[in-house]
Amino acid sequence: MNKKELIDQVSSCAGISKAATQRAIDCYHQCITGALSQGERVGLVGFGSFSVTQRSARKGRNPQTGKEMTIGAKKVIKFRPGIHLSEKVQK
Repeated sequence: MNKKELIDQVSSCAGISKAATQRAIDCYHQCITGALSQGERVGLVGFGSFSVTQRSARKGRNPQTGKEMTIGAKKVIKFRPGIHLSEKVQK
């Protein structure tokens, strides 16, 4: 499902215009992105939670040359699905 398909489905389900749905989804993304960029955890009960963790630097290999290289530290986003979401996917 892409963003356009999501907008179509949410619009028909909620009974609101596609323009209003797009604004709401864009705002939703903006709020989650803002919270994660400040290092906050975002929990959506029943759906899951997003968090940011620090991945430390590590050694790796260049797949083309086989030469050893250092992969720098960085922040990564993690998603942990909620129980309800996991149960729905398993059915």
